[in-house]
Amino acid sequence: MSSKPNIVLIPGLLCSDALFADQISGLSGEANVSVGRVLKHNNLESLASEILRIAPEKFALAGLSLGGYVAFEVLRQAPERVSKLALLNTNARADRGDQVAFRQMLIGLALTSGPRNVQAAALPMLIHKSRLGERALVDRVLNMADAVGRDSFVRQQQAIIDRPDNREVLAEIKCPTVVIVGEQDVLTPVKVAEEMHNGIAGSTLEVIPDCGHLSTMERPEKVNQILTDWLSA
Repeated sequence: MSSKPNIVLIPGLLCSDALFADQISGLSGEANVSVGRVLKHNNLESLASEILRIAPEKFALAGLSLGGYVAFEVLRQAPERVSKLALLNTNARADRGDQVAFRQMLIGLALTSGPRNVQAAALPMLIHKSRLGERALVDRVLNMADAVGRDSFVRQQQAIIDRPDNREVLAEIKCPTVVIVGEQDVLTPVKVAEEMHNGIAGSTLEVIPDCGHLSTMERPEKVNQILTDWLSA
C-alpha cells in the first residue's frame, strides 16, 4: 500500500481534467492524485456525494471555482474524511441576483451556440489579459468546453446558481487550509479570497502575480509549489 497521501482535485465550470494536467504530473511524486467528476448532477449535494463515493477514505481536497463550491459541500457531508483543504480561485458567497441573471444568459448562449462559444466569450474573465494571445493556452481552455459539453455545462450552472452561502462554514473548517487566488482574477477576486482566509482559522493565503482565474493552467509551477508545500506541511 502506498504511503503517499491522497489528493482529490475538483475542476471548475466548463473544465475537464485538463485543468489539472500540470498538477497530475507535477504532484504524482508527492501524492496519489485523482480528479473528481462534476458532470452528471445539477446540485452540489449530489456532486459531493459522488466524489465521496469514489474517493479514498481519507484525502486532501483541492477545488477550483465550482470545485471549491463542491469542496464546501464535501465538508458539510463528511468533514472527518478531509485531511487538508485547498481553495483555488473560488468564493464562499452565494450569487447575487445580477450574477444569477448572467449565468442564465450563458445557459441560453450554450443552448443556442454551444459551450465552446461560451468559453470563448468568457476568455477575458478566465485568463490574464497578457495571455489572451497565447494560442496554445487558449486552445487548451476552449477544448475543455468541448470535453464537458452543453448538457453538463447547464447542470453545472444550475448547481452553482442554487449553492448556499458558505461563509457560515468557514469557522468550522479545522483541517490545514490554503487559499489560492490570481492577483488579476476578475471572477473570484483577491477580496473574496481574503474573506475566506480570514474566516478559516490558521489558513494561509497565496496571491499569485500576473494570474487570472485559471491559475492551475496559467501559473502551474507556482501552484504546484504551493500545493507541494501544503501537502508536506
